[in-house]
Amino acid sequence: MSAKIRTHRDLEVYQKTFDAAMQIFEVSKQFPKEETYSLTDQMRRSSRSVCSNLAEAWRKRRYEGAFISKLSDCEGEAAETQVWLEFAVKCRYMKRDEAAVLYKIYDEVIGTFVGMINHPETRVIRKKITGQQSDSVML
Repeated sequence: MSAKIRTHRDLEVYQKTFDAAMQIFEVSKQFPKEETYSLTDQMRRSSRSVCSNLAEAWRKRRYEGAFISKLSDCEGEAAETQVWLEFAVKCRYMKRDEAAVLYKIYDEVIGTFVGMINHPETRVIRKKITGQQSDSVML
């Protein structure tokens, strides 16, 4: 049985996306100065947005629709990050194999988000029989 998830930071998908965003931050430091306000900034923003939207989704688990909406944002930001990775390779700012590792991580997390969207009942907060809200999550 898995450990109880208390915050978004306990989610494996959050940890993966946070680590990937930090890797993107590090590699993008080497991008040319003329890309600072375009590719570099966009890539950093979208990768960080995956994490921040996931944190928001986690706190909105009381409202299934809001939870799904934020997860959909996560999925979109992850896909956007993949596009920026492709540009970075085509512009020769990143090595193909380096970008491929990150691209694969985003493929995996997109799959996780799709699974969470398709089965939100495994994550949303349900009311207890007494009518009080519970922070318990079914894993």
